[in-house]
Amino acid sequence: MKALHHLAVIMDGNGRWAERRGLPRWRGHERGLGAVRRLCEAACRLQIPCVSLFAFSSENWKRPETEVRFLFRLFRRYLGAEREYLLARGIRVSAFGRRDRLPRPVLEALERTEAETRECGRLHLRIALDYGARYEIASAARELAGAAARGELDPGEITEERVSRVLGHDAAPDPDLVIRTAGERRLSNFLLWQAAYSELYFSPTLWPDFGDSDLDAALADYGRRTRKFGALPLPEAR
Repeated sequence: MKALHHLAVIMDGNGRWAERRGLPRWRGHERGLGAVRRLCEAACRLQIPCVSLFAFSSENWKRPETEVRFLFRLFRRYLGAEREYLLARGIRVSAFGRRDRLPRPVLEALERTEAETRECGRLHLRIALDYGARYEIASAARELAGAAARGELDPGEITEERVSRVLGHDAAPDPDLVIRTAGERRLSNFLLWQAAYSELYFSPTLWPDFGDSDLDAALADYGRRTRKFGALPLPEAR
């Protein structure tokens, strides 16, 4: 398999999965946890060291309050129920995004899981929680502008590399591949800076049904891509 250091996934289609079955939307989110477990198992098996999941966007606050409350309860339950599994499998968990708006019980469960799994080295599972890429980029711009205003930074020294360092989360590399499920074909404000040269793959499968065969199809497609990063491809060896 072509080297894959960082896989990012936009987990879409939970609500539609439930609605198609005449179930309340929360049942789709609940079922989606099984797909998270399957993806973690596959990443460990395939030796993919870093996986980022788009769990809750800054725009998701616009959803009905009952759904938002359930999503956070589900996330808290996931952290509690899966902690032993994560430790046994060597999976480190960290979150990126805003923390100031998270419910206190969720934040406490998150910080505990981050602390207990910090030394795990088989897989780094990064969870985007209350995350929006535009807010992230604007925050980085404010930080750099503030440093320049205080005389701590020459504006001429603000390079792409400096911006990337300010945006850096746990020193994760930029994603090689971004998968979005449920057939939508957009990034929806996810890792806009980091995904500048990521390969994109759009799967028609709703997230709760996403399994090994769907991941295999995405990885096979990724393996056929020629990654040029704006340059010309290297000539094939003869």
